[in-house]
Amino acid sequence: MKLPQEEPHGLPKVLTPKHTFHYTYAVFHSPVYRMRYGQFLKTDFPRLPLTGNLGLFHSLSAKGAEVIALHLLESPKLLDFITVFPEKGDNLADKVHYTNEDARVWINENQYFGEVPGVVWDLHIGGYKVCEKWLKDRRGRPLSYDDAQHYRKVIVALKETIRLMAEINKIIDTRGG
Repeated sequence: MKLPQEEPHGLPKVLTPKHTFHYTYAVFHSPVYRMRYGQFLKTDFPRLPLTGNLGLFHSLSAKGAEVIALHLLESPKLLDFITVFPEKGDNLADKVHYTNEDARVWINENQYFGEVPGVVWDLHIGGYKVCEKWLKDRRGRPLSYDDAQHYRKVIVALKETIRLMAEINKIIDTRGG
């Protein structure tokens, strides 16, 4: 069996630093990884488990690239909005709250983003709810059209991130990561 040709740093030529970054991003977004290393992550730099399985590496690298595109708001999936912003008004971000019964994120007494999945609203990153914090950081200001579109993209990005995190775990589980 012929091994892939290696570069001086020991990686096969088919692997680039970009692939490694994508792999790393995928691993760090694995819920299993976060549970296993949760206590350690609070006190030190994250540990990156490496794999000798090139297929696993490429699969995780591909998922990591998808997550990165979402987080940079560059994914074409972000244009497939899952929410609505149906009510006209002053768009003032005033009294931000979520109602489970109708899946609405209210920005004031009359206006809301509808069809927001509860799992997306409840997603915590860095100790805070992303959807809530984004709006609360704009409290007292009206949302522009671009702000509303951006928020809708953020919701799609978070929903897709949750989906990809589950896929990453599945890849790790089935391929022995």
